[in-house]
Amino acid sequence: MNASNGGRRTIIAIVLALSALRGSALAQQTSTTQTHAADPPEDHSAEAADVAKQLANPIANMVSIPFQFNWQVHIAPFDSTRFQPVVPMTLNDNWNLIMRFILPFMGQPVTSLGGFPESGTSDITLSLFFSPSKSKLIWGVGPAFGIPTSTDPQLTSGKFSVGPTAVVLRQEGPWTVGALVNQLWSYGSVASYFTRSVNQMFLQPFVAYQMKHAVTLTLDSESTFDWEASSDQRSTVPIIALISKVTRLGPFPFSIQGGAGYYVWRPDGAQHWLGRLNFVLILPREKKK
Repeated sequence: MNASNGGRRTIIAIVLALSALRGSALAQQTSTTQTHAADPPEDHSAEAADVAKQLANPIANMVSIPFQFNWQVHIAPFDSTRFQPVVPMTLNDNWNLIMRFILPFMGQPVTSLGGFPESGTSDITLSLFFSPSKSKLIWGVGPAFGIPTSTDPQLTSGKFSVGPTAVVLRQEGPWTVGALVNQLWSYGSVASYFTRSVNQMFLQPFVAYQMKHAVTLTLDSESTFDWEASSDQRSTVPIIALISKVTRLGPFPFSIQGGAGYYVWRPDGAQHWLGRLNFVLILPREKKK
């Protein structure tokens, strides 16, 4: 089975699982509605505003399942889809463990004469954040892991890597300001022909402003720095502007986000513009009594 077919089958399996989950929740909601028909209606607007605020926090204490679609102009038809769930776990009264899992599905155009376009899964980034549950300044630290999922040199670094990650942010009124960072170093290869080491940093400063009706404006930069490259080729720095709206998908809160970005620094031949569409499904989490 090649990487492209594997990626398609993975997407299909995820969609079917979410469809089954949504169907089960809808049936449960219908049963609950019939049983409690006289109950007062829920304040969905207040819930949507709370969800919108939490979505601005990369390590919020809620289960979110984003599907992110990116189109990068100048090397069209390059595109990518990212499945990146965030799953929090309560360790005790004082600490949470938040897992962020990013699995990209990449499309790579022909880059040489006589070549072929490539598509399939790229490297997984798994981050674990240990975060205090009682702190005015929101922060988390832990390890990050890079996991290759392909042997295609066009789609993967071919290296297993590890390093530290951290996030810090402050939420005050409608504002959220913070930054997320990780640094990865390689320690093993999936094949002997992957000889180039991984020594790469990811830096994401962000600022978000929450408006009325659960609408949020976000400005961030998802920058990467390849320390193995020459000094004039190591930085990829986009400035990305996004707007999102929280609504509902059946019984679940649901966020729709769109925007665009421009790469102010980039290696030779890299992308100039970025278009993005993001769908985020929020799953309920049992609250402590």
